Amino acid sequence: MRQESSFFEGHEPALLYIAKSLSDAKALEEFLTAEGIDYGVETDEYEGGVVFRRTRVGAFFYVLPDARPQVADLIRSRGFAPSRVE
Repeated sequence: MRQESSFFEGHEPALLYIAKSLSDAKALEEFLTAEGIDYGVETDEYEGGVVFRRTRVGAFFYVLPDARPQVADLIRSRGFAPSRVE
């Protein structure tokens, strides 16, 4: 279920996924909600493009750090490519 920022108080949110289109963000949001997974989402900027790099806006999805490995596997099984952990 989508959570407010206060849900993450005392925890460093773990980046799960960056949706680069509205339809992608909606699909992931529907999936996470249907699975009963707590997540946060906010818009932010990222660098995109291969030849011509430019700044774009995407939907950044976050989960609690302990839940990230399992949720990443779950969304990967649905065709989403989780963000790499840095």
